[in-house]
Amino acid sequence: MNDEQSIPEKIIPESPNFQTELAAQIADIAPQIISDGKLDVNKLRELVNGDAETAPEKFGLFWPGKQRAQAVAQLPTTATLKPAPEESVDWDTTKNIFIEGDNLEVLKALQDSYRRKIKMIYIDPPYNTGKEFIYPDNFQEGLKTYLEYTGQKNEAGENTESKKETSGRKHSSWLSMMYPRLQVAKSLLSEDGLIFISIDDHEQDALKRICTEVFGESNFVTQLIWTNKEGGGSSDSKTFRRKHEYIFAIARNIDEANINGLPVSNEERYTQFDEYEQTRGKFYPQKLGMGTIQYSASLDYPIDTPDGNQVSPADNNGGKKACWRWSRDKLKWGLENGYIVFRKDSQGVWIVYTKQYLNADNEGNIIDRTQRPSSVIDEYSTTQASKGIRKLFDGIDYFDYTKPVALIKQLLTVGSDKDSIVLDFFSGSGTTAHALMQLNVEDGGNRRHIQVQLPELTDESSEAYKAGYKTISDIAKERIRRAGMKIKEESGSIDTGFRVYKLGSSNFAEWDEAEAAEDPTQAVLNFASNKNSAATPEELLAEIMLKSRITLDAKVDKKNLSSGGWVYIVDDGRLIAYVDDNQLTLEQATEIADMSPAKFVALDSAFNNNDALKINIANICRNKHVGEFKTI
Repeated sequence: MNDEQSIPEKIIPESPNFQTELAAQIADIAPQIISDGKLDVNKLRELVNGDAETAPEKFGLFWPGKQRAQAVAQLPTTATLKPAPEESVDWDTTKNIFIEGDNLEVLKALQDSYRRKIKMIYIDPPYNTGKEFIYPDNFQEGLKTYLEYTGQKNEAGENTESKKETSGRKHSSWLSMMYPRLQVAKSLLSEDGLIFISIDDHEQDALKRICTEVFGESNFVTQLIWTNKEGGGSSDSKTFRRKHEYIFAIARNIDEANINGLPVSNEERYTQFDEYEQTRGKFYPQKLGMGTIQYSASLDYPIDTPDGNQVSPADNNGGKKACWRWSRDKLKWGLENGYIVFRKDSQGVWIVYTKQYLNADNEGNIIDRTQRPSSVIDEYSTTQASKGIRKLFDGIDYFDYTKPVALIKQLLTVGSDKDSIVLDFFSGSGTTAHALMQLNVEDGGNRRHIQVQLPELTDESSEAYKAGYKTISDIAKERIRRAGMKIKEESGSIDTGFRVYKLGSSNFAEWDEAEAAEDPTQAVLNFASNKNSAATPEELLAEIMLKSRITLDAKVDKKNLSSGGWVYIVDDGRLIAYVDDNQLTLEQATEIADMSPAKFVALDSAFNNNDALKINIANICRNKHVGEFKTI
């Protein structure tokens, strides 16, 4: 067939295969190492010669199961995300997302739509104390494992609930759980992105090593120390009273990362004011002449004083050799714009000062003055956090451990911009969402959050379970609803909604063994039609959006066609999706093409195995300059 008669490309309903992508990138750079369609590793080693590692032993972190964990990170997933509008808030307008499901599968499902788009990730993973480890160690099963342990049972009907780990496998299981998740999460971070990870003493050493391996040693920014306990600290140790935890800060690319400053905490320095206070704020005086800076003859000049005399840098430095901090031209500008003040000392010597304003720099620009964040955070306790969430839930304890909203808000200030997408894939009670909404109110930001939480069952004897919160994700969703409502009442209109999605099997091209055993005919029909007959149009659209590199918060409109049927218009025409069960006609395709979508996707089942119809519609799209036409 020629180009005018080719069948359109079909979308494959699975996440990117990292191994395949890596091989393709290497082949593009060095095609000579391809032999019989495979990478020839020996040729690659010859090509890089001295740059290849040949030592049989090298420094690194090794544990039983590491190879399997590395392989799991590379495997694609056929899982998808299914919308749950009934559990959402402001579905049609919100830009925030809450996803229920195993975070590894979810991270893979997000690859097409969110790769390189996440500015900041914060996670508070299980600390591996031997008491709170819910993730099983059967990591290679992917979605199948998730579907089993969401019921807290494995295939044999045995409980997978948290229990004290006494064997030597504890560290290996934890590392094998964390490694692939960090590997996949890295691909979502933007080039200037940052990830913050909370951890305690149990695994901080191992976590730093795997972070070094995943992100590169040069990208490790710092290890923050957070004093999380009030008063004397925790008494859960026989040796020292623990008062701190750690938060790792890691960049995707340290050369591109931007660490934002925090609001100035020592405002007590800025105590003096002048006629510019309304715009520049208060100021403190700083000597213009200092002997601590490197001497320069061009900066050693006399300055006329208010009484007609002159003062030199040495006069302002106890008679010792010195120079001014500003040049003659800069001094002239400072005098003309009110940035210089003269005062006499106790000996009657004129001292020249520059005015250091709180809200203006020494170039005359109005600014929000900030300071570099400290590596020690000695505020915000877990006690405060517990009180805060208890207050939201009318004084009842529904969640045992949570991070303070103020702590996460500080990390968001440092690591995100006002229009960033922020991801938390160990969402817990939803603190990151709460903190992000609060920060948006305070600084006028439009940050968007994505929360991912396993629907781990709550204890049947707990207050949460008795109140109807059967899973941790149920508590988190309600916490975000309540926090959002409170924030809106107090601060006006900001986006406090969220769209709920739930991890599930793909709606396309999967052979269902269970259905085949029960109803073979229907199983064959479903497989042949390339679509699960139980899938709703909304579920089909969500999967098409993910595979079309469109984010889950995109605007969606349903439009009736004058030629019959209807379509979804996503992001004002970036995508038009035909998910109707009826056969697509040439008239409908022409009407859709006339809307000039960037991408037009139709169900494969809408062609009834008619390749000629596909080709005709592909030609219509090509002639009318539709960006892409694909089937799924």
